[in-house]
Amino acid sequence: MSDPKRSPSDTRIPEILTADEQAAEVREHRRYWLERLLQIGVFAALVGGWEVSARTGFADPFFFGQPSGVAATVWRWAMRGTPQGPLWQHVVVTLEETVLAFCLGVLIGVIAGFALGRNRTLAAVFGPYVRMGNAIPRVILGSIFVIWLGLGMASKVALGVTLTFFVVFFNAFQGVREVDPNLVNNARILGANPHQLSFDVMLPAALGWITSSLHTSFGFALVGAVVGEFLGATHGLGYLVAAAQGAFNANGVFAAMVILSVVALLADALVTWLERRLTPWRPSTRARDI
Repeated sequence: MSDPKRSPSDTRIPEILTADEQAAEVREHRRYWLERLLQIGVFAALVGGWEVSARTGFADPFFFGQPSGVAATVWRWAMRGTPQGPLWQHVVVTLEETVLAFCLGVLIGVIAGFALGRNRTLAAVFGPYVRMGNAIPRVILGSIFVIWLGLGMASKVALGVTLTFFVVFFNAFQGVREVDPNLVNNARILGANPHQLSFDVMLPAALGWITSSLHTSFGFALVGAVVGEFLGATHGLGYLVAAAQGAFNANGVFAAMVILSVVALLADALVTWLERRLTPWRPSTRARDI
C-alpha cells in the first residue's frame, strides 16, 4: 500500500537519480575505453612510424634501430640470455639495488624531514647543508661512489639513496610544517605530550605528503641504480645498456630500455598499492593524469 502523504514527485525522485547515476557510469565507461584506444593509437603511430622509417631508409637502423629488431633482441635475451649472462640475473640485481636504495632513502628522508620540520633549531642549522647537497649533480656523486665503494652493489645503492632522500625529505619536512596549528593546539589542550604530538598527530597528518612522494622517489631510486651500473658494474640493466652502447648495438640499447620500462611500470603499480594501504582515507582514482 502506498503512503498517502507522499506526492507523485516523491516517488519519481529516486528513479531520476538512479537514471542519472546510470548515465554517469555509462559516460565514465565510454571515456575509459576511449582513453585506452587513444593510448593504443598513439603507441601504434609512434612504433609504426619508427618501423616504416627504418625499413624505407629514412632513419638508419644502425643508429636508430627498429622496433622489430628491438622485439627480437628482447625475445632472444629472454629465451637464450644476453652476452653478459642470463637476463633474469640482470633484472634481479637492478631490482635489489633499487629496492634497497628506495627503502633506505625513504627511511632516512622521513626521519630527517620529520626531525627538521619538528625542530626549528635543527632546520636553521642543517637547512643550508641540505639545500647545498640537493644542488650537487648526482652523476658526479655516482663517479665518487664507484671510486669509494667499488663496482659492487654498494655504490649503486648509495647513489639511489642520494636521489631518493631529497624527494622524501622535502615532502616530509613540508608535511610537518603544514600541519593545522588548531589540530596541534587541541591535542595539547587534551593533554598530549610531545611524543604523542609527534607520532599521533603530526606524523599521520604529514603521511599524505610523504606517500605522495613514493612514486617519484622509487623512480629516482631506479634511475640511481641504472646510472650507477652504467658508470661501472658487472651486472644489471644499466650494464646491459653500457655493453650495447660499446658494441654500437642500438637495438640492444632500446631493448634494455623496454625492459626497464616494464620493470618501472610494475614497480609503480606496487607503490600505488602501498600508498593506498598507508593512506586508506584518501580518495582513490581509477586513473592518474600523469
